[in-house]
Amino acid sequence: MNKEDAVSSSDWSIQEIARLASTTSRTLRHYDDIGLLKPSRIAHNGYRHYDESALVRLQRILLLRELGLGLSQIADVLEREKREESALEAHLAYLRDEQHRLTRQIASVASTIDRLKAGESLMAENMFDGFDHTQYKEEVEERWGKKAYADGDNWWQGLSDEERATWQARVADLNGSWIAVAESGVDPLSAEAQDVARRHVEWLTSVPGTPATAPGGGTKAYVIGLGEMYVADPRFGANYATADGGTHGAEFVRDALRIYAEANL
Repeated sequence: MNKEDAVSSSDWSIQEIARLASTTSRTLRHYDDIGLLKPSRIAHNGYRHYDESALVRLQRILLLRELGLGLSQIADVLEREKREESALEAHLAYLRDEQHRLTRQIASVASTIDRLKAGESLMAENMFDGFDHTQYKEEVEERWGKKAYADGDNWWQGLSDEERATWQARVADLNGSWIAVAESGVDPLSAEAQDVARRHVEWLTSVPGTPATAPGGGTKAYVIGLGEMYVADPRFGANYATADGGTHGAEFVRDALRIYAEANL
């Protein structure tokens, strides 16, 4: 056998990858043609082969495809966040949230079916568990007013499935960037951290209903206040959890946002 064609345990042919990933060789060749997923090597017979690094990249591509992103959008996300581990951790957090929500939906629907079959009365308070995107309605209204919630809700309801998927991917990408820069050891004042802070503020100002989009809404105080909330509230701090655990990631985000807000808002 030609040494070039020898296959190790960390080297898979295009046919093997297509089978394992439930895709096609044609799709993988297309990804190669557009520069989205290059093979690790080309064998003597012209067949494409992929190593572990390529498999990780393919996993990220397929995860983003499931969110509804187009290939050009996926390429942009992969280019912005090149640290696979951090990006996958952020995506894993999103998937776990979705898993929890779907588990609640499954239990809710199963309960409805069981009660219908048994001829029992339906439990209205249990029928919509896992379906509610308004779970933070009271909290938002208390913090920023009823108009803030109404504007944000109308905006979200008006998005298409693809637009929602794009927005969710943007959030996952941003969270992954925060984790990566927090774990890199740089200072919150560094150019790297401040660039992510800039992107974070641009994201906040793209969501209707927040003080960041309201005239005279006090964007500076809003951004600084959110940073403090990321540390104080574990629900939000979990989005920025670094490998060492604790609140280090959220504290880094808070400090970087404060520095950015003081200098730019």
